Amino acid sequence: MKTEISQVFLNLKVQDLDRSRNFFSSLGFSFDERFSGELAICVNINHTVKAMLLVENHFKNFTSKNLADAHQVTEVLISLGLNSKQEVIDFYNLAISLGATEAAPFQDHGFMYGRSFHDLDGHIWELGWMDLEAFMKINHPS
Repeated sequence: MKTEISQVFLNLKVQDLDRSRNFFSSLGFSFDERFSGELAICVNINHTVKAMLLVENHFKNFTSKNLADAHQVTEVLISLGLNSKQEVIDFYNLAISLGATEAAPFQDHGFMYGRSFHDLDGHIWELGWMDLEAFMKINHPS
């Protein structure tokens, strides 16, 4: 049996929905208001991937485990593929200007470039670009 996934929802605990909405809106993301309210907002990453940002007390309703403090431990790495090295640089610089902090030094391998930042709640967002054709020539020569 093959299962086809139609959407992906990333669920992240946040402290302040208004602050988070402003941050992600300023990064250029839109919101799905059908899944947004006083306890959560739904960030449209693209047409199939969404990030549900839930206030801590609401997030606790979905798990019996202790919640991670993303400022202290890494619970997840969220990786976004962008279309060019310059898009990675521009997106990263915008995030930093909005209060994000660097998560790791940039990586530049010629055919691949990446930056990463901690959002306002400490979640790590990785931004990457890869020239797939160059990658394949290097890693899978014919």
